[in-house]
Amino acid sequence: NILGALDRPTEGRYRLNGVDIQTAGDKELANIRNQQIGFVFQTFNLIGRMSALKNVELPMLYAGLPARERSERAAELLDLVGMGERKKHQPNELSGGQKQRVAIARAMANDPSLILADEPTGALDTATSRIVMDLFHKLHEEQHKTIVLITHNPELAEETQRVITLRDGQIVNVRKGAGVHGRT
Repeated sequence: NILGALDRPTEGRYRLNGVDIQTAGDKELANIRNQQIGFVFQTFNLIGRMSALKNVELPMLYAGLPARERSERAAELLDLVGMGERKKHQPNELSGGQKQRVAIARAMANDPSLILADEPTGALDTATSRIVMDLFHKLHEEQHKTIVLITHNPELAEETQRVITLRDGQIVNVRKGAGVHGRT
């Protein structure tokens, strides 16, 4: 919640792109969440009565982008995650992995510098989890996105560049991960 600028720290400092989250106003924090942070959740959080395209457009609507630009960018992002052919489908017409790829496209809508992925593979089978993780690696390598992956799965954590282990809200270990598929 603190990393996502949903809560403010009670101690210490957290700066995101030069902004002190503790002292930022509510409007500024809302803008930061919309413009600088993409959220991906285990439960997808797609709006059921909206197509995949409209779900991806939503953050851009709140950012004030014109309709045509929103639609074009949303279509490009759905293509990026392999969901271009399903852009008119509603969430109930998509598998779990397809919903998660739409959610990733939505997280990328406003070109954030940070993507927070909270257990993004927790509700997916192994093969679909691999697709989602490969997509995160691609976004990191090709789009230069910083991705914070929250997981209880040690195998997924090992794929990252750095593993930070928390216990009861305290950092108990920081170490280098193996990186993408064993690369560092």
